[in-house]
Amino acid sequence: MPKEKCDKMQRILIEDADWILSMDQNKTRYHHADLVCEGNIIREIGNNLKSKYESQGLTFSYILNARGKILLPGFVNAHMHTWQSLIRNFKATQGLRLEPWLTAMYEIYKDLQSEVAQAGAYVSLGECLKTGCTTSNDLWYPHPAGVEGLVEAEILVARELGIRFHPIRSYHSLPSAIVPEEMVETQEQILEDTEKLVKRYHDPDDLSMCRVGIGPSIAQYDAEEVLHSTIEFAEKYDVMVHGHLAESKSEYDFTMEQFGCSPVEWFRRNNLLGDRFYYAHCIHLDEQDIKVLAETGTGVVSCPISNMYLSSGSCQVRNMMDAGVERIGLGVDGAASSNSSNMMEEMRVAYLLNRLTHEENACTSEDILYMATAGGAKALGRNDIGTLVPGKAADLTLLDWSSLSYAGGRNDPADCIVLSGDARMVDTVIVNGEIVVEKGRLLRIDEWQKSAYADEISHELLQRASKHFPALQEEIISSVQESTGGAL
Repeated sequence: MPKEKCDKMQRILIEDADWILSMDQNKTRYHHADLVCEGNIIREIGNNLKSKYESQGLTFSYILNARGKILLPGFVNAHMHTWQSLIRNFKATQGLRLEPWLTAMYEIYKDLQSEVAQAGAYVSLGECLKTGCTTSNDLWYPHPAGVEGLVEAEILVARELGIRFHPIRSYHSLPSAIVPEEMVETQEQILEDTEKLVKRYHDPDDLSMCRVGIGPSIAQYDAEEVLHSTIEFAEKYDVMVHGHLAESKSEYDFTMEQFGCSPVEWFRRNNLLGDRFYYAHCIHLDEQDIKVLAETGTGVVSCPISNMYLSSGSCQVRNMMDAGVERIGLGVDGAASSNSSNMMEEMRVAYLLNRLTHEENACTSEDILYMATAGGAKALGRNDIGTLVPGKAADLTLLDWSSLSYAGGRNDPADCIVLSGDARMVDTVIVNGEIVVEKGRLLRIDEWQKSAYADEISHELLQRASKHFPALQEEIISSVQESTGGAL
């Protein structure tokens, strides 16, 4: 690169980090080291880089002193439902397993509007950034009849916040005991809307900030001709396919009764596995199912908090890794079932749940960090994010472990992050070479203004839903009265 061009670039130096965890193939660690970003890529990792660059007549736009801090790749949240941030912590939906919980949720989904999509994205994606995420994936499956612009609204919020975003245009093509008619779309509607999103927002190039995908919510509940058209669409536009797989015992029983096989085997028979596909949950699997996922190169995303909240079970992460599943990431799922969008919390719970289910053979802290970074990037089909390697995207999270909260536990950086860490650690987040979180604060938006806006939209949504969801009425009316001083 010509020197003249380099000199005009924004150049960031992160200096004297206690540890730099690259999460590269060898999980290389650097002690008391520096990192330089130029533009939107990582340029170099080493020692005494300030002197080296200045001796060449090169200056820095920003110098971040990282003493007392850990630098690692920005976390990749590989599965999420952004709009659910506005419909959490309600007693009417607590204590339920997945299917009855979904039945209740769909009563609220009937009233989704573009304002809900926008407000929910501010809350959930904002929290993702504040907990160290630089990339987030979203699966949007409920599309009420006549309502447009839901996925587009969250794409625009992601752009405003500065987070790298993978929106998945999901759908329902068959009604069921759970999915009401109001949420069912035709093949033409699904493909037409997805095509618009792909042509307008999808960027397939390296370092892209938005990649649109397509996928059913739960494949075996959809019309087979729509599933086949989904695969054809994904191949035509070269986009990823994402959905849910083997999340509940009911789902497993359904495929066994209807098709005589497990959900994974049914997916295999219908060409829904491979390097273009990645699925959330993947709980109810046997040894053969795991082998199939590994052999086909299918991606997996574990969502431990949500799975515990809904009593769904535990993803067999250790067994998958041992079987050769490399595309394995971590997701916060929807806030209505995890009650937050906190990646730091998700990592800790992932470790603890794995210890509970696998005992001495459980994943290590570094395994969990892999899922939250490089593994999640692989699940999304990306090789330009998820590691701190020269030439890769300048997506970084700087964690402060110098406070009293972590004293006595600063023996290993990975252990401290996963076992003792929390959102208070997050000091600085850089996405695509731009600082978007500083001292734990979002720089691109007014957090207080967006918080008030989200509360307002949430109250409006729940007021509408309470009119046809009796279990919500008393609870929602009470909360609205409190927030408005008694005026409805």
